[in-house]
Amino acid sequence: MGARFRLAAASAVAVIAALEAASAQQGASVVLPEVTVSATGIATPLDQVGSSVTVITAADIARTQRRTLPDVLNNVPGLNVVQTGGPGGQTAIFMRGTNSNHVKVLLDGIDIGDPSTPNGAIDLAHIATGDIDRVEVLRGPQGGLYGANAIGGVISITTKKGEGPAKASATLEGGALGTFNQSAALSGSKDRFDYAFSVAHLRSSHVDVTPTYVLPPGQSANPNSYDNMTYSTRLGAKVTDDLKVNLIGRYTDIRLKYSNDDPTAFPSSPYATRSDYGNKAFFGRAEAVYAALDGRFINTLGVNIADNRRTNQDPNTNPPTTNDGTRTAVNWRGEVAVAKGHTLVLGAERSSERANTQTYAMFGGAPLSYSAKNGNTAGYAELQSQFAERFFIVGNVRVDDDDKFGSHNTWRVAPAFLVPGTETKLKGSYGTAFKAPTLYELYGVGDFNYVGNPNLRPETSRGWELGFEQPLLGDRLRFGVTYFRNDIKDLINNVFAPVNTYVNVGKAKTEGYEAFVDVKASERLRFHADYTRTDATDEIANTELLRRPKHKANFTASYQANDALGLSASVVYVGPWMDFDRQGLWFPARDFQGYTVVNIAANYVVNQQVTVFGRVDNLFDKRYEVPVGWKAPGVGVFGGIKVSTL
Repeated sequence: MGARFRLAAASAVAVIAALEAASAQQGASVVLPEVTVSATGIATPLDQVGSSVTVITAADIARTQRRTLPDVLNNVPGLNVVQTGGPGGQTAIFMRGTNSNHVKVLLDGIDIGDPSTPNGAIDLAHIATGDIDRVEVLRGPQGGLYGANAIGGVISITTKKGEGPAKASATLEGGALGTFNQSAALSGSKDRFDYAFSVAHLRSSHVDVTPTYVLPPGQSANPNSYDNMTYSTRLGAKVTDDLKVNLIGRYTDIRLKYSNDDPTAFPSSPYATRSDYGNKAFFGRAEAVYAALDGRFINTLGVNIADNRRTNQDPNTNPPTTNDGTRTAVNWRGEVAVAKGHTLVLGAERSSERANTQTYAMFGGAPLSYSAKNGNTAGYAELQSQFAERFFIVGNVRVDDDDKFGSHNTWRVAPAFLVPGTETKLKGSYGTAFKAPTLYELYGVGDFNYVGNPNLRPETSRGWELGFEQPLLGDRLRFGVTYFRNDIKDLINNVFAPVNTYVNVGKAKTEGYEAFVDVKASERLRFHADYTRTDATDEIANTELLRRPKHKANFTASYQANDALGLSASVVYVGPWMDFDRQGLWFPARDFQGYTVVNIAANYVVNQQVTVFGRVDNLFDKRYEVPVGWKAPGVGVFGGIKVSTL
């Protein structure tokens, strides 16, 4: 599936380059279209897309100085980011009220979900942003194009590709939390070859995450420390005019020391000494892209691998817990223009996943371990069409044949219409999705005599959205509202009777709306504000789902004061939500208060080779906990310098 995004991104670059060339020849300015790739798999202008998608560029990340993916996603509408403390803390994403494992995460088209975790999700805390070119957040059920685990939506990450003359850069940053970050990069292209290499080191040596009220009498808090080394490479070679090969690799080695909870104590309390967590992850892809029939039929054949190896050593004398999860995939994709304004996409994929884990019972005894594997074969088709000038529609259908539970069909249709005269964009979509049971849910073993249930069925959903967007003043002002709803059934929940296992007993409904306004006050000053209302309900127990706040609002402003100085500010408001107290996991959930956080940043270009930057996170030192029982960082001041050859 990775080629879909790189090929479409390349098409978008070609379109923009052509516009720029035309502008240069005619001496006129051209407003370049904003495009999305994730919504359809083909580079498509945003105003022609019926789905809800947020695009975050490398320039946005640099302007706000966000160093990890959770920080980038905090300002996206429809998302609630839950991280246990600061840098390196375990992170979960809840999209439009769905579960944290209902979001499919792709890195250069590679599914990076971890098969060895109980819920199958990837911990996004360790995705550094230095080599990221683009992040797209596609909301709503996306099974028709992406297969399993996209009930809430998709997060698609694309890394930077080498272009133009060779360029080298290096960055140093320091500040609060014992932060000392360094990065270096080299990229470029020559003749038929392009290359990009980068290495980033993120370090935070003093992150206070434990509230005093959860500590036993006389015990002081142990701050977290976090160390992240990330290496990435992208290579491309045009073998002939019709054939190109690409190689992508990313390796992350992290270590987190943190105060783990003592499972033998009641109420729960942190250990007096810290646990030691490590994760070595590799994501890679090799592909060949061949343009047949004089470029009218573009074929891509690729191989993906995602490998996560995690260890966790608690303060007891037990050997460390180990979790190894691997996913491999072989895929083909073909894209052909069947007629003017109509593009057909066909694809097939074979994937497999494996998990090997070994843990130790919290109350002693023999080690608990299991090994399991599963596979899936899929085929899909999509037709993207433009009828007349103002009506656009995309439809897709996919069949997944899982080795364990058999065949499952999903589909999606998303039209968009531009009203003549007012240029109002009317948009909507309807689609289905499913989440496959994880290897742990099917075959795992654990504490309290837990055993997996090999008879589990997939969770399924049907969802739709309907909205509008209205430009005014020549698109200097744009606002819109989208209503969404998702009905999910056969949710997999843990039960303790007659045995401790998982069963398909859950049912949920999530609905709400997203509203936004964009203002381009001038070429140098821009504002954005959005608000999300989410109602997420457990339809069996008739209760609110945990960690899904009803209200979330974002406000951002950017100001280019002059050619050298750029300023930005953001305000994030998250309303009250239901959660468990860290000390009372056996008691009913209750309401916890929301919070508001203000961040500011500045970048100053000294010359073409040197840029200095600084930011203040949590400007007003707001004290809050997300999730409850883990403190978020207070006010923090950071600064640094970037040097480059161009």
